Amino acid sequence: MRKAEITAFLSMVFVLLVSFVLGILEISFIQTSKNLSRLSADRAVFSVFGEYHEKLLSDYHIFAIEGSYGTGEFSEEKLTERMQYYGTGDMKYDVTGIQYLTDRQGQPFREQVLQYMEEKYGISIIRDFTGLTTEWKEQAVLGKEMEEKEKGILEEADSLMENAQIPEKTEENGGSDISETDGENTEQGNPFTCIEQIEKSGILSVVMPKDMELSGKEIDLGAQASNRSLNTGRGTFPVRQGTDGLEEKLLFNEYILNNLSNAVSDPAAQSSEGVGITSENSDRSLSYETEYVIEGKASDKENLESFLMKLLLVRMALNYVYLIGDSEKQSEAAAFAAAVTTVLLIPEAAGALKQLVLLAWAAGESIVDIRTLLSGKKAALVKSSDTWQLPLSSLLTLGSSNEQIGGEDVPGGVEYKDYLRIFLFLENPDDVNMRLLDRIEENIKTEYGMDYFKADQCVTKLEADSTSEILGGITYEFPVYFGYE
Repeated sequence: MRKAEITAFLSMVFVLLVSFVLGILEISFIQTSKNLSRLSADRAVFSVFGEYHEKLLSDYHIFAIEGSYGTGEFSEEKLTERMQYYGTGDMKYDVTGIQYLTDRQGQPFREQVLQYMEEKYGISIIRDFTGLTTEWKEQAVLGKEMEEKEKGILEEADSLMENAQIPEKTEENGGSDISETDGENTEQGNPFTCIEQIEKSGILSVVMPKDMELSGKEIDLGAQASNRSLNTGRGTFPVRQGTDGLEEKLLFNEYILNNLSNAVSDPAAQSSEGVGITSENSDRSLSYETEYVIEGKASDKENLESFLMKLLLVRMALNYVYLIGDSEKQSEAAAFAAAVTTVLLIPEAAGALKQLVLLAWAAGESIVDIRTLLSGKKAALVKSSDTWQLPLSSLLTLGSSNEQIGGEDVPGGVEYKDYLRIFLFLENPDDVNMRLLDRIEENIKTEYGMDYFKADQCVTKLEADSTSEILGGITYEFPVYFGYE
């Protein structure tokens, strides 16, 4: 028999080998546990963001989690609890970053809209408009300039009349009126009637087509996302650059025109000859939604009135430019002014009255244009002798209670939607973002009875620090992130 023995050296080598193997096993277990924790957290956050709001996506193509989960009471804990529900109950989450649709004046919302429009339409949908934006800006400037002129028309006319020596009415002369002339225009009336009516009762009193019913809907403006205090996100997330560029603005505005109603598309306010959106919008809290995005007022009436006043001034400026260049109509206005000032014994004021009559005539033609647009027809952008619709004689009664002069459809002209597009482009993008969110929020509430829905509770991105216990009290911390991009 041989005696067994082991040296101290071999014992140490054996112990080291066993320790090494056990260490490798422990490291492998820890690393595997870390990977499993990450996979579990990723699965959980993907599952949570898979609970996007169905109506927001189906109706408006926007991804977001409704963070109150139908309760109306939002808290970040609801999100972390949902993550724990999806198989990570042993993990703890500390939310370090969160983003809502309304953050930075609705920029996360704007990014998703642009992505959707680019993927569905590309730039082909706006190709016809990219070259017109400079012209749109010029029209807006003309409208601003015309606003000052329009305000002074009645004051200047009154000033002229103060210097007039109006003959007493007798059987021989039949009395005198500002509208009485000795030329072709011999009808009773006043060329400033339509402007006086606008000053007295508002523009809607003279431009509404006969068969158009004015919507009486209104909302609580203070409760809208654009006016109330909002949840505010935190953290640093990827941001798309250039969301307010020319093409981006045009794309975003097409999204608005495709998804919101307006005065011409709404069936409750639609002329019998117009083509409107069907009853799918009848439950909405406003009928003139696009006008709301432009004007931001509480009622349909206020929004339409404010928008049409802007439209009147732009049309008035364009029509006045045409009148200045039309010698025939210049002669008509001069003859009318000369006849009136002669009757009133102030012939020296004929030149000044002629300019006022031209301005009033441009305003009258613009009123007819707006009636045409509100009836769903097209009006000529730049007038010609063939497309000018209002004779000077008809101006004398325009705006009176018994007249109803409607415009004719002009093939190749501009329609009401074109002017909505123009004024949307001229608005501040941040205001447009938030007012559009106002409408989406209101529509989801009213159409689906989801009174709890709020845009500033809709989460689009989330970042959190996750803590997992993996072995004998050892904890592992790692970040988890998800965003709709």
